Amino acid sequence: MKKIVFLCHGNICRSPMAEYVMKFLAAQAHRSEEFRITSAAVSYEEEGNGIYPPAQRKLREEGIPFGTHRAHRITPSEYAQADLVIVMDQSNLRLLSRIVGPDTERKVHKLLEYAGSSRDVADPWYTGDFDATFDDILRGCRGLLAKL
Repeated sequence: MKKIVFLCHGNICRSPMAEYVMKFLAAQAHRSEEFRITSAAVSYEEEGNGIYPPAQRKLREEGIPFGTHRAHRITPSEYAQADLVIVMDQSNLRLLSRIVGPDTERKVHKLLEYAGSSRDVADPWYTGDFDATFDDILRGCRGLLAKL
């Protein structure tokens, strides 16, 4: 079973959206049993909080089921147990390295790499554009699932 952790700054918008989109896509492809999919943050800022309400609305609008979620910062052991750690932007990558050190195993990747792009998934906390964020996450998760 491949363990995938999606990572963003606070674990209330992008990373839980990616977690539940990936779970949905894996289920549609009858591949859920191949993966353990979770999400985390690179900060403690939102620790214990649920998915941000506009992100919940977007998931509902797209028909993506989600469960109870509580934001948490990634731990070194969670990182060590992961096969893949998928970050949303360059800042997440930099902050992750401060938590766990250098990615010597090459298991950290930006989500949009799987959609053929080097750009970041914009943070809807600042942009307010949950549609664009969802579209990026969906493209990235589709590409990731295809690669796996």
